[in-house]
Amino acid sequence: MKLDDIDIQILNKLQANGRITNLQLSSEIGLSPAPTLERVKKLEQTGYLKSYHAVVDAKKLGFEVNAFIQVSITMQKKNAILSFVEQVKTIPEVLECHQITGTSDFLLRVITKNLEAYENLVTRSLSNIEEISQMQSMMILSTYKDSKVMPLTL
Repeated sequence: MKLDDIDIQILNKLQANGRITNLQLSSEIGLSPAPTLERVKKLEQTGYLKSYHAVVDAKKLGFEVNAFIQVSITMQKKNAILSFVEQVKTIPEVLECHQITGTSDFLLRVITKNLEAYENLVTRSLSNIEEISQMQSMMILSTYKDSKVMPLTL
């Protein structure tokens, strides 16, 4: 499916406000409600729109430690990679897992309530994954930009 200007407008509006009503969305893009709804459904069905989420404030919920962990695994074999990924998916504190290039194999973004919880995550959860040969932590001190908005242009 090739996106046109109206599709891009819809994606931009929904990125800015995922709770916008179809009526308001149709008004803002200059299309009647029925075709607007059809376009949104088509964007969902074709995978351009993956999901809708609320963004919560981690600090208000008591999550004080936000970190990246570079992970090297013991073998670059498909079974080892799949096993590592499946185990990481079960750890709630791991928010993101990216396979990367460079000196490490994976980059994890993790969040915990405090340093003690972070230590438990590393020593009790991650250290039990046999495929991991090395880990390097990087604590996030401050965040100046954290956008989830794709830079779409018309």
